[in-house]
Amino acid sequence: MPPPDDAGLDASTEVSTDTSGETRWAVAARSGDRFAFARLHERFAGLVHGVLLARAPARDADDLVQDVFATALERIDNLRDPARFGAWITQIARNRATDHLRRSSHRKSEPLPDEDALRSRGVSAEQRAAAAEALAAIRALPEAYRETLVLRLVEGMNGPEIAERTGLTPGSVRVNLHRGMRLLRKRLGQEVK
Repeated sequence: MPPPDDAGLDASTEVSTDTSGETRWAVAARSGDRFAFARLHERFAGLVHGVLLARAPARDADDLVQDVFATALERIDNLRDPARFGAWITQIARNRATDHLRRSSHRKSEPLPDEDALRSRGVSAEQRAAAAEALAAIRALPEAYRETLVLRLVEGMNGPEIAERTGLTPGSVRVNLHRGMRLLRKRLGQEVK
């Protein structure tokens, strides 16, 4: 019996040799395997959340994540290159955030996550204010820096993970993180070395 990562695949299925199984899961999901799509959801939910959080109000991010994955499931047949699932779903998330902002009346930055969620976790008013200030500062940065910083600082991804999942080159991610952190420190009034 094949391991769960190979659910829905047979020996004739041609996939790339990625070590994480993402390409296999995307191929299987394209063939209608819901388990494989669930694995993709597990793997990419943080990425999608970070992309949305960099663009949309924090209170809407969780619902938008579900919208993005519903859209991806509906359009999985349009995925030409299963090895690029991360870049594909990242673009769906960017487009969904843009659509959401066009349709909504709230365009201001909000704390991350919302006040009630932070309060229930025992986060002090001072910490909530600092989080709100940091998120507002991140959202004021150019888009390339904003997205990579949220993925790094909020979602906890490292540079190689960001590159792998978004389809950006590792060099671009390094540059964006470096320049973005420098600008963020400057905006937050911290000394830049």
